[in-house]
Amino acid sequence: MSAITVDTLYHDMKKELKLEILVGNEYMKKRQITTYDIFRPGLALAGYTGYFLSERIMIIGRTEISYLRTLTDKQRDKRITAIMKLGTPCLIVTKGLDIDEKFISEAKLRKIPILKTPISTTPFIHSLTAYLDYKLAPTEYIQGTLVDIYGVGVLFIGKPGTGKSECALDLIERGHRLVADDLVKIIQRGNIVIGTGAEKSEKLRHHIEIRGVGIVDIFRIFGVKSVRLRKRIEVIIELIFWQHADGNYDRIGLERSQKKILGVKVPHIKIPLTPGKNISVIAEVIAMNYLLNLRGIHPAKEYDRELKRILAKQQIPSVHFNEDIE
Repeated sequence: MSAITVDTLYHDMKKELKLEILVGNEYMKKRQITTYDIFRPGLALAGYTGYFLSERIMIIGRTEISYLRTLTDKQRDKRITAIMKLGTPCLIVTKGLDIDEKFISEAKLRKIPILKTPISTTPFIHSLTAYLDYKLAPTEYIQGTLVDIYGVGVLFIGKPGTGKSECALDLIERGHRLVADDLVKIIQRGNIVIGTGAEKSEKLRHHIEIRGVGIVDIFRIFGVKSVRLRKRIEVIIELIFWQHADGNYDRIGLERSQKKILGVKVPHIKIPLTPGKNISVIAEVIAMNYLLNLRGIHPAKEYDRELKRILAKQQIPSVHFNEDIE
């Protein structure tokens, strides 16, 4: 299960969300956030805590503050104690509102951080949810090379020495764009998977290791047009040595195999390697063929249908010319 700490949230988003720590700075590294869903405790403050979502960040806005002001001091303290007792990773107050001192005292008692923002509740929740959705998305790391070919995210995989990086370098020289080499970080967003570089440092991004040459800085050699930060993975090309293929590859293309990444099915094509085979051109054709498929054009299926029609009618075309009439 993916998780981040409240401290990570604060340092990542304190400028964008204008976050301020009211209490609990010392607890922020210990409090974990495991879901992008947000909890507004209106019903809980009204007295019903039978379905209290304690794993979610609690948001206190004008509605909650206004309701609490309608209660007596005794009722207000009782309701605040009840929801704080049930817990939350952290509590965030929106619109720059002042909250009751009972929240502060309970937060200190239960070691719950309280943050504050001047942003209105609804836009704040949208921004916070989008951030948490990205940070907590299912993640996987795959050894391979990701290249943007004609706008199609192509992930090259295969055993070491199959030439994934060399193929990527050739594609970059032909005008395509490198996303990541060697180790690709893959994030699931809904029913798609997005690949990016796994390096924590920006200075380490967009480098390729070429055997016999060493480390090559793609950004500095080929310029900004040769790289991109992330790309949806739409096709997987697996490079395999010919002697290991054992005929296990597609010849016609009628039924394309698929490979699951984080539960998402991605078209998977195996390319057996032989001396002199131009993998870069084949990869370009695969990308263009994928774009045709998106438009509902399937050459292999059209070819198969036409061939079956001719054979069914036993019409085998035979053209004979006595002379060259071209």
